Amino acid sequence: MAWEGTAVEAILSMAELARNLKTESVSRLQPTPPWRIAPEQSVAEAVALMRQQRVGCVLVGRADEELIGLFTERDLLRRVLAAGLPLSVPVALCMSRDPVVVHPKDPIGFAVRLMEEGGYRHLPVVDAAGRPLGVLSVKRIVHYLAEHFPSTIYNQPPDPNVVPRQPEGA
Repeated sequence: MAWEGTAVEAILSMAELARNLKTESVSRLQPTPPWRIAPEQSVAEAVALMRQQRVGCVLVGRADEELIGLFTERDLLRRVLAAGLPLSVPVALCMSRDPVVVHPKDPIGFAVRLMEEGGYRHLPVVDAAGRPLGVLSVKRIVHYLAEHFPSTIYNQPPDPNVVPRQPEGA
């Protein structure tokens, strides 16, 4: 039966994914550049940089120095807008201090576990001295997972609760 072949392929893909999550490193996911802002710069400047670079967070710290914080869209909503603060406040007052980080050689599975346990959407990638090298986003993780299950992901119906009665196409 056709579904038996599909089930076997899915099991093999899951086994391969489990192995890859343990052996492939964070650097394989090509983290985005570490866009950075100084702690005394305003929230408005941080948001402008995020919009300009089309990213969901910026790192806080001075060039070539250790990371001191992370400012995310979530920080903007919860710590600035919800609190009624002006966008002119320094980003240091609203950032997430001492964020959880990963290193380029850490396994992808380790990064996924940190994101899941902490509810993080972004993890700074730092070198041994704590200097930022990039940012790993949940979007990169999703793309990685899509590589392992392309037919499952790309063949989803528009409404997951609606399953076609007959195959589409020729």
